[in-house]
Amino acid sequence: MRVVLLGTAAAGGFPRWNCACVRCDAARDGKLPVRGPECAAVTGNSRDWWLLNAPPDIRAQLTAASALWPGPRHTPVRGVLLTDAETDHVAGLAVLGAAAGLKTYAAPPVLAALAPARAGLDRHAPWEWADSLTEGGFVLAGGLVVTAHPVPGKAPAYVPGRPSDRRWVTVYRIEDLATGRVLVYAPRVGAWSSLLDDLVATADCVVLDGTHFAAEEPGAAGRHLPVSGPAGSLAALARHPRARRIYTHLADSNPLLDPASAARAQVSETGAEVLPDGTEFAL
Repeated sequence: MRVVLLGTAAAGGFPRWNCACVRCDAARDGKLPVRGPECAAVTGNSRDWWLLNAPPDIRAQLTAASALWPGPRHTPVRGVLLTDAETDHVAGLAVLGAAAGLKTYAAPPVLAALAPARAGLDRHAPWEWADSLTEGGFVLAGGLVVTAHPVPGKAPAYVPGRPSDRRWVTVYRIEDLATGRVLVYAPRVGAWSSLLDDLVATADCVVLDGTHFAAEEPGAAGRHLPVSGPAGSLAALARHPRARRIYTHLADSNPLLDPASAARAQVSETGAEVLPDGTEFAL
């Protein structure tokens, strides 16, 4: 299994266009790496690639990843696995709309929220839309078997009434049938749970929500599990040293964006990683 981290920042990317904080200014000055909104691509055979989320600048991310460049009459991208319906994860579907025959997996409430967009995309280039929570999981072209697992989360702000449903956010477990290697992709996690413990225990690599380093950061409360602290994800991941542990979806308030920070040193000491956009690795 090959994995490419196409983007590793939270919504808006890094630096954010309307932010002049110390870290965003450092990124504009070239002192910190620029990052696009969180997205990854995965393949089991190096021919059929699947996107994990579709951020607004997916075109630039695909252009920067030579493994996903198209041939004369085709694209290696076969479809998208959506973890939720947040704008920074679905807006890129419009960019992909020129390609007919793509298949998109998402949980039922996400598919429902996207109904107007789906209708427009299908009129332009017919796609296939599938329930990611189908019993028993599903098999992707390229020899990958996937199961989706709901985790606590809320409907996006643009959804009328924001209906309650425990399936708004999902974590993906992706297994390579040829090697048995397992990737757990969890870029949006509000709280650690026994489910996550069980999933990570079976994984060779976990790509996890690293939006906020500390619970005190703006926007952290209730939406994203912080990295640090006794109830943070870093402490939970320490129970699973066998798995490779990578943080993604980093907000501009997060000191992990700075390789020279004490926060980055703390994470690195545990064996967890913060990697730049464009990083490719194999499992």
